[in-house]
Amino acid sequence: MKKAAVIILNWNGAKLLREFLPAAAACTISGRADLIVADNGSTDDSVAWVREHHPEVKVLELGENYGFAAGYNRALALTGYEYSLLLNSDVEVTPGWLDPLLDFMEANPDVGAVMPKIRSWRRKEYFEYAGAAGGYLDRLGYPYCRGRLFDCLEKDEGQYDARPVEVAWASGAALLVRTRLYEQAGGLDERFFAHMEEIDLCLRVCRAGYKVMCVPSSVVYHVGGASLAQGNPKKTYLNFRNNLLLLHKNLPRGKGRRKLLERRLWDTLAWAMYLLKGDRANAAAIIKAHRDFARMRREYTDFPDKDILASLPGAKVNTVVRHFLLRRSKIDEIQ
Repeated sequence: MKKAAVIILNWNGAKLLREFLPAAAACTISGRADLIVADNGSTDDSVAWVREHHPEVKVLELGENYGFAAGYNRALALTGYEYSLLLNSDVEVTPGWLDPLLDFMEANPDVGAVMPKIRSWRRKEYFEYAGAAGGYLDRLGYPYCRGRLFDCLEKDEGQYDARPVEVAWASGAALLVRTRLYEQAGGLDERFFAHMEEIDLCLRVCRAGYKVMCVPSSVVYHVGGASLAQGNPKKTYLNFRNNLLLLHKNLPRGKGRRKLLERRLWDTLAWAMYLLKGDRANAAAIIKAHRDFARMRREYTDFPDKDILASLPGAKVNTVVRHFLLRRSKIDEIQ
C-alpha cells in the first residue's frame, strides 16, 4: 500500500470534478499517493464520469449522503493509509504540491497535521478566506488566519514563505493528517454538520501533544463558498454555533463557562452590527446559533483538564478590538 491517500469527498459534484479532478489526478498520483473520490451517494453522473474519464482515480462508494464530517470519517476508516489528506472538490492543486507536505510530516514525528498555503482561485494573487497561510484562534476564540483577518484578505507577496510555521488549526480544504491520530482523536465531530469541524479536530490533535503546521512551499487554490457563500445566514448560523461548541468542548469546565459568558457579550455586538446594517437574517442566525448551542452543549460531558487554547499561536490577541475599533486589517498590524 502507498503511504498516502488524497481523498475528495463528493456529493453530486460532477461539475466540480470535471473542473478540478484532471489536475488533481495529474499532480497527485505517484508512487507515494493514491487519489480517491469518496462518494456520498450521489444521484448525478459523478461516479460514472470519474470511472470513464479517470480510471487511475480510485472510487469509494459510501452508499448514502453522510455529510462532510461523517463522510470523511467513514472514508478514512475504510481506506486505512498511513497519511490521509482531506481535499475539497473545489481546490485546484499545483505541480509538486503534495511532496512538501508528506516530506515534512515524515521528517517531523511531533507534527500531527499540516496544510499548504491556500490562495483564492478567483483572485490568485490573494489568500483564500478558509485557511490562507494557517489558522489561529484569538483570545475570545474567534478564528482568523495568517493572511486573512475577518473579511480582509491580504495579497500574497511571500510574507509568510520563510519557513513552515506552527498554527492553531489547518484548513479542511486541504488537510493532511496521520490517519491513526485522526482516529484516536475521534475524527471530525459529526454533530457540527459543517464548518469549523477541522478546527475542532486540530485542537484535539494539539491536546494529544502534536503540532499543527502550515508548509508554505506547497500551494493550492480554493474556490470557496461552493456549498454556502460568505454572508449566507445559514453559514453565519453554523459558524457561530460551531465556534461556541468547539470552545465548550475544548476548554476546562470552569474556564469554558467564563469564556462563553464573555463571548455572549461580544456576539451580541455582532448581532447589533447586523441590525444596524439592516441585515435581519444574519442577526437572527446569531440568535438561533446561541439558542441551539445551549441545547447541544448538554451532549458534551467530557472536558479537558488543561486549557490548550491559551498556549496556541495567536491566542493573545483580541481581533475584534484590533480590527473593528483600531481599524487594523493585517496580521502584522495586530500582533
